Amino acid sequence: MRWIQTSNLMFKIRFPLRNSQQRSVKTEAFCCRWYVVERRWYEQWKGFVETGDQNSSSFPGQIDNTELFEDLDSYHLKERLVENEDFMLVPAEAWHKLLTWYGMVDGQPPLERKVVDLPSTLKVEVYPVEIFLCLHSNMENVITSQFSRADNIRELVFAICEAFSVPPGSECRLWMKSSDSSCERLRNIHMSVLDACLSSGMTVIMETRNADGTWPSSRPQIMRNSVEDQDSYRGQPGVCGLTNLGNTCFMNSALQCLSNTAPLTEYFLQSSYLEELNFTNPLGMKGEIAEAYADVIKQMWSGRHYSVVPRVFKTKVGHFASQFLGYQQHDSQELLSFLLDGLHEDLNRVKNKEYIELRDADGRPDQEVAEEAWRNHRRRNDSVIVDTFHGLFKSTLVCPECHKVSVTFDPFCYLSVPLPVSKERVMEVFFVSLDPYAKPAQHRVVVPKAGKVSDLCSALSEMTSIPPTQMVVADVFNHRFYKIYNTDESLSCILDRDDIFVYELSVLEEQQEEQVLLALYLRERSHYRDYGSGSSSYGTTLFGHPLLLSVPRSSCSREALYNLFLNGSQNQTEPLCNADANTDAVDPCETTDPTDPTEPTEPGSAPPAEQSQQPCDTTEEDKQEEACSPSPPANEQPAKRRTCRKRRKSLFTIQAVNSNGTTERGSGEGGTQPYVAIDWDPEMKKRFYNENEAEKYVKHASMEVPQQQTTVQLQECIELFTTVETLEEENPWYCPVCKKHQLATKKLDLWSLPEVLIIHLKRFSYTKFTREKLDSIVDFPLRDGDAGFVYFEPVMTKYHNVGLLDSAVAAVDAHCCALVNSCAAVSSPRGLKTCCSDLKSARLQANW
Repeated sequence: MRWIQTSNLMFKIRFPLRNSQQRSVKTEAFCCRWYVVERRWYEQWKGFVETGDQNSSSFPGQIDNTELFEDLDSYHLKERLVENEDFMLVPAEAWHKLLTWYGMVDGQPPLERKVVDLPSTLKVEVYPVEIFLCLHSNMENVITSQFSRADNIRELVFAICEAFSVPPGSECRLWMKSSDSSCERLRNIHMSVLDACLSSGMTVIMETRNADGTWPSSRPQIMRNSVEDQDSYRGQPGVCGLTNLGNTCFMNSALQCLSNTAPLTEYFLQSSYLEELNFTNPLGMKGEIAEAYADVIKQMWSGRHYSVVPRVFKTKVGHFASQFLGYQQHDSQELLSFLLDGLHEDLNRVKNKEYIELRDADGRPDQEVAEEAWRNHRRRNDSVIVDTFHGLFKSTLVCPECHKVSVTFDPFCYLSVPLPVSKERVMEVFFVSLDPYAKPAQHRVVVPKAGKVSDLCSALSEMTSIPPTQMVVADVFNHRFYKIYNTDESLSCILDRDDIFVYELSVLEEQQEEQVLLALYLRERSHYRDYGSGSSSYGTTLFGHPLLLSVPRSSCSREALYNLFLNGSQNQTEPLCNADANTDAVDPCETTDPTDPTEPTEPGSAPPAEQSQQPCDTTEEDKQEEACSPSPPANEQPAKRRTCRKRRKSLFTIQAVNSNGTTERGSGEGGTQPYVAIDWDPEMKKRFYNENEAEKYVKHASMEVPQQQTTVQLQECIELFTTVETLEEENPWYCPVCKKHQLATKKLDLWSLPEVLIIHLKRFSYTKFTREKLDSIVDFPLRDGDAGFVYFEPVMTKYHNVGLLDSAVAAVDAHCCALVNSCAAVSSPRGLKTCCSDLKSARLQANW
């Protein structure tokens, strides 16, 4: 037994509380209405009834509650009235009988009271909540009204609209203002006054949406053609730009495409969403995403704005999805996926999702299984998003051992289809010839995408006529070798952005002596010693392009390497031992006998003892001559050459370094690969090393051939999506027959398609080492008459193109833009084609 709390024993009501009836009893109790009667009149009526004498002087007369009111103008109840002392409570049925029998004093309102559900009991509410009501447009005009705590917010809306003559059909929203002047939105109009925490003395403010789609209380900044147009601008509804708030073109382009999706936009423009906002869904956003999206759509379709600033919408998105906080660039598809999911959960008509156990097909007809899957999906997910964007996949798994076939049907919101990936790859490399006067040549070669470095050498060999065995491939980064590749390494390790150099190696006629692959760096010595590194050596800086040379092991001495490096760098150095235009140098050794044999000159790394035995004084002109090559011209007189050779100064010195070129402690981190560095004196480098010439390269004819972009049909992408594939080891399928996980074959088919189909082109191809963006051109139809975009199984479905969301568009001033077919003109044969980018939305004259 459960009782409504009142001391009136005469009208006490009993509610039997069986478990199966608790909810209905609670609802019935809320609907119970009680009436307040002044105790004196009630006692007089009670005595009159108990005596049974109709002519008794105790006849109560008309119901009179005068003693309960503070005044007879406002009919406010006196404070601190006590039940059974000042008043009595009677149920509605008894009140109507009393009112019929005795009537009521003219002018007095009936004191109807409702039952409210408090945490521990049901109680008749004697003192209702007294709330001040006003409009946002005229907050000075305030009225007072009383509401029961059991009333919902909708009743406040009706009361305000009636009191202030708000036109019917006006879209409005309420704000709750407390005594401390803080305001809070009353979003859920189905919530009770008690649950909304409204109390006496609070003010409820109603505002109605402006004709341009904005709200008076939070009117955003609007971009129009000019200041003069602020109130007079009239444009095509829906043809409206969205302001870029800072890398938000990804969001704006997605909003433009959804804005021109007719079923969804009509749903919001007709305010149908207001009746379906789900404020209790734990997976939703309390209706805030749906309301923010509705505000943007209504502003864009008001025809009053040239451009709208979606700042509030951006804030809401960042609040519920932290990955979109800030102003970094994001993927439009990720934003679109989040937005559709958020709108679905905010507008889900299913308030309490039930648990549904999925069943396998077990040989049942596909049609039966598909209908069951769709019913189960709609039992938990029912919204305008499901109505418009959701379809069904048919997933077929086949066990490779027992051949068990499992068929399931899964819902989808959009298709993420792959692009056909080419089996070939275009690479751009620099070929460095053995010819010391030849500059590096840039080549464009086609190699197998899954090939090896040897395939790259073979492809380059066809262009250069150099055998692949005489090539070595290296990745050059920051003047050093990042990696020197072996011929059996995979090309997938090489990224498109890498600077790849292919070096030609020398081959001796007699291969009896062992060859050494020597990596050569160029360094410049500083003018000052580097004492901070713990040594007194000079600091060095890498510059230029490194080299790879194949030399006999017997030629690895400093003297031999000096001549080898000097002869191999003719394309980077100025002509030596000639009349320099800047220095006017003259060789003092020109008068010697040209018939004497030529002797090799000692390299610059001669021992200090030898260098101190110079027989000649050094003049300014001699200093220039000292930079001559250790191998002077043959017409120089040998006697004079022998006299001057000891005083000649080398162009550079040679040091053993590690793979980074930053230490002089042997091979170091280079492993078995030897690395050496040519250390240039700053003065010698300035005089004899031509940096401009060293950086130059030539382009092979292959670079002039335009790259052919692959063109594929959209239908090919969808067919590739529905091909049979084998599950990966990381994602096996548990076979119920074999009782173990299997790498089953899987095939997806399109079973049923939605009214609006979203197709996401997966532009990135992932491997173990790289992520490649595919630049294939996808050809897709635009209108019903275009061929190709038709599905034949199990039903024929044909679409016309509504919008295209494009990233990295060069034709407009935006990273992302949307090309849309305005849903306002969908019925037109041509439609209104619109290019939507930041701040503008322009009509397209040509068909796109």
